[in-house]
Amino acid sequence: MKQTIASHHIGGQQVIDSSLRALPPLQSPVDGSPLGVVHVAGRAVVDRAVLSAENAFQSWSIVPVKDRVQVLYRFKALVEKCIGDLAKQVTAENGKTTAESAAGIQRGIEIVEYAASLPQLFAGEILEVSTGVDCYTRRFPLGVVAGITPFNFPAMVPMWMFPMAIACGNSFILKPSEQVPFTPLLLADLLKESGLPDGVFNVVQGDRETVEAVLDHPGVAAAAFVGSTAVAKAVYDRGIAANKRMLTLGGAKNHLIVVPDADPVITAKNVVSSAVGCAGQRCMAASVMIAVGDCDAIIAAIENEMRGLACGSEIGAIISPKARERIEGYIGRAAARGAKVRLDGRNQSPAGKEHGNYVGPTLIDGITVEDECASDEIFGPVLSILRVKTLDEALALENANPYGNAACIYTTSGATARYFEMRAEAGMIGVNIGVPVPRDPFGFGGWNASKFGPGDITGRDAIGFWTKTKKVTAKWTAKSTSWMS
Repeated sequence: MKQTIASHHIGGQQVIDSSLRALPPLQSPVDGSPLGVVHVAGRAVVDRAVLSAENAFQSWSIVPVKDRVQVLYRFKALVEKCIGDLAKQVTAENGKTTAESAAGIQRGIEIVEYAASLPQLFAGEILEVSTGVDCYTRRFPLGVVAGITPFNFPAMVPMWMFPMAIACGNSFILKPSEQVPFTPLLLADLLKESGLPDGVFNVVQGDRETVEAVLDHPGVAAAAFVGSTAVAKAVYDRGIAANKRMLTLGGAKNHLIVVPDADPVITAKNVVSSAVGCAGQRCMAASVMIAVGDCDAIIAAIENEMRGLACGSEIGAIISPKARERIEGYIGRAAARGAKVRLDGRNQSPAGKEHGNYVGPTLIDGITVEDECASDEIFGPVLSILRVKTLDEALALENANPYGNAACIYTTSGATARYFEMRAEAGMIGVNIGVPVPRDPFGFGGWNASKFGPGDITGRDAIGFWTKTKKVTAKWTAKSTSWMS
């Protein structure tokens, strides 16, 4: 069978070079059907992309911001028109349910909307600092910038980055995960159809070799990354060593704290949605539930809610057989150590999707702080339960973990919620919300080992990340004359 090749997108054109190193053929996690093959962009291809982006930057950067964002208005309309086709592609590559794929794209559209409002956000500041002396600021784009994005949100995470970057006047190079190379190419086509000048947005496909070529290139001024913590730290260090502005988002071990006064119906539904949505393959997924005191009725409701979810229809696929095996390994080792597996999601094979990669909703009770389920980011639909006596014990466990992405509490007490909110060591806090993703202008970003670099990837902070500020001090005397007078 002839394999579809995931092209590069450079200067507004598809670029295919079959002489490049090829990665193993991709198969859909949904049913094992063939998707295509990725040819790795080495330094020569990255050089070509950077040159194209540099040439485009010369004219794009001087277009007034109010005119730049007109492209985003047209792009938003096209994405909304094509959301069904985009969602199908995301599902084929990533394995999400089509509803989850569409929801991720819709979240990306929200970022496009915020970026389109840049003319109202881009204004500088001015202050008369002395008689006749003004200080004021102007924002300027950085130049060629890059985004390195993960497999779990093929459309949304790139849309966290490039709309604001290009609205600020930069040209952009996207290096998507080699596991989901096709969705970004659809976005590139829609940007071109929206009237974005060729070269302002480029896509280079590949693996670590491509990432390193982008990070090492002297023509790239800044880069953002989303992925695991170990890689986020390595990417950040390499980019900083090359004198680039860097912001990298890493992994998480999010804790949901449930206290006895929590609403049992709302809590059960919300905890399950957080734990198994997107098959648990998101950094905002619930990973550990800390039950404070007697929460047996709520835990029973959670188990009952999980039992009603079917793999292949309500629970999407795991990205690869290797990832599925890793997740199932955690379940097996927890059971071997004596934890109670109340619901076991191993060995799933939905009818008609027998060659896909599935793990069903899994609930593990009675883990201890020494268990790997309490510390590792499993990245699957697995919820582990720790039991403690007090809220302070729960907070101590949450704050002892090295990550700081998100932390949530379920309670009907405002005082309890505020106590938790002020003491939890995480950058995003949920109160009766298990996936506390902020909406713009509030930015997405965690603390501690969940993020390297200043600021957040979305919201107000994104403007600062993708621009540099020029400060001007000016004095005009009353007696000065002008050649116009």
